[in-house]
Amino acid sequence: MDLVIISGRSGSGKSTALHQFEDEGYFAIDNLPATLLPALVRDSAPDLPGRFRGIAVCIDARTAWRDLQDFRSILDGLPDTVTSRVLYLDADEATLLRRFSETRRRHPLSSESQPLAEAIRSETALLEPLAALASLSLNTRSMTIYELRDAIRQRLVGADAEGMALLIQSFGFKRGLPGDADLVFDLRMLPNPHWSQELRNHTGLDPAVAAYLEEHAITGELFEHIAGFIDRWIPAYQDSSRSYLTVALGCTGGQHRSVYMARRLYDHLQPRYARLQLRHRELS
Repeated sequence: MDLVIISGRSGSGKSTALHQFEDEGYFAIDNLPATLLPALVRDSAPDLPGRFRGIAVCIDARTAWRDLQDFRSILDGLPDTVTSRVLYLDADEATLLRRFSETRRRHPLSSESQPLAEAIRSETALLEPLAALASLSLNTRSMTIYELRDAIRQRLVGADAEGMALLIQSFGFKRGLPGDADLVFDLRMLPNPHWSQELRNHTGLDPAVAAYLEEHAITGELFEHIAGFIDRWIPAYQDSSRSYLTVALGCTGGQHRSVYMARRLYDHLQPRYARLQLRHRELS
């Protein structure tokens, strides 16, 4: 049985994540007390096969503090037939404050004696045991709802398949780093097609942009170094039992250089990795 525990500070996107798992065919439960997890797994197991892909539960600071401290023992006590993973979501304090201000919802730990900012900070200590157990941690500060749902589909749904899932992603630094990036390569030293009037409205997927970049020796040199690094170290990530890895390549706007290089790296890796995906964040 596949069991996914979703946790993180309030306002980080846990409800979006839970809804995504529900859409993917998981039996989804919000605000489950941690101590009820063994009973849920035990009582639900006979009815799940054929109906659901697994169970997704949200466990966070709304549960008892002592239960969170003992969460490792709770997981260790689950049957061997259960494969459990923890998804931990978070964002910086300013982003969480802004989200609560926009939605005007009450923080579960806020009160007359504890204002919103203090409640957000106190969650960090309460949830530390869950954060330490995370199979995947995502910073949702710069992620849209659709990007978060996409990240879950790519990195968690079906992650029990054989082999490591490898995502090659292009992005633009002007929109911030991808929240799920594991390895980041900065391509802004390459000549920029944006400054060519003929190429400005094209993307790195167009042959004319590729030809422009390949006219410069630095483009080929940089690709060889990046590909060599990936070829050398991806097997080490696989040997460490990693289930997923995101390689992010960025330029200023995420339209030309990063798109070209991500596509080229994807083509280079495709013959060797069955679970390889390509995503252009700014073209989506």
